[in-house]
Amino acid sequence: MNYFRNMFKGRWCSDIRLDGKTAIITGSNTGIGKETAQDLARRGARIIIACRDMEKAEAAKKEISESSGNTNILVKRLDLSDTKSIREFAQQINSEENQVNILINNAGVMMCPYSKTADGFELQFGVNHLGHFLLTYLLIDIIKKSAPARIINVSSMAHKWGNIMFEDINSEKSYDSLKAYSQSKLANVLFSRELAERLKGFNINVYSLHPGVVRTELGRHLSSASQFSMKLMRPFTKSSVEGAQTSIYCAVAPELEKETGAYYSDCASTPCSRRGADDQLAKKLWDLSCQLLKITWD
Repeated sequence: MNYFRNMFKGRWCSDIRLDGKTAIITGSNTGIGKETAQDLARRGARIIIACRDMEKAEAAKKEISESSGNTNILVKRLDLSDTKSIREFAQQINSEENQVNILINNAGVMMCPYSKTADGFELQFGVNHLGHFLLTYLLIDIIKKSAPARIINVSSMAHKWGNIMFEDINSEKSYDSLKAYSQSKLANVLFSRELAERLKGFNINVYSLHPGVVRTELGRHLSSASQFSMKLMRPFTKSSVEGAQTSIYCAVAPELEKETGAYYSDCASTPCSRRGADDQLAKKLWDLSCQLLKITWD
């Protein structure tokens, strides 16, 4: 019964202000990312919309500014499927911004046909995990200087079905879109866990989360049968506003100041999968991610 009650939760209520804070939200031109940006904008934060589609981004900026009354909103191009674009985005942030207090790694792709990123990574693993891993690495110094700060990785309950396929990380031997998606979402949880451990003492909190089963554009690659099933489940799914609440909670809630590395759902800490809590697996994935991206992050 708790599961079904949680599905109908509305907005997380808090009057906490974010004046003087800067928040970067990837994929915030649509869906839960845009709703998260709207909420943080209403709280007075400087919002940086980071996404690939600049036309949609500009439209989102206009909508968010009008609805929140906050004009301190920027749009920056970021293509998480291309490490060159990620590095260019980070270089702009590091040279133009004085601080980054909140980084929400929200963008993602789900169960898409097999393809690779510009750097040859399987698309879901490349965008959902490696892209955000590299982005966080490139911004970590400015985030440290901005402490207290928070880093939020939007995962999914699908991580519970996932495994890290070290012997075929790019799904070149065989490809199953759900397995690849679940792998990338497990990677989000493991990344958050290891990052939180490495950032202890820096006053930076790290969280991963499941937003809920949300009605967004993310499911556009689902099969016809899966889309039909989603329509049947519609009464039990969340709107984008409802799906954004746990991201907002993790970005804002003062009671989380002493928590880090945990996994959240419906604005509360909840157990992740056994694999998601495996510290050795998290370290192994960290090392592999650095190797693939050709970076050193000690």
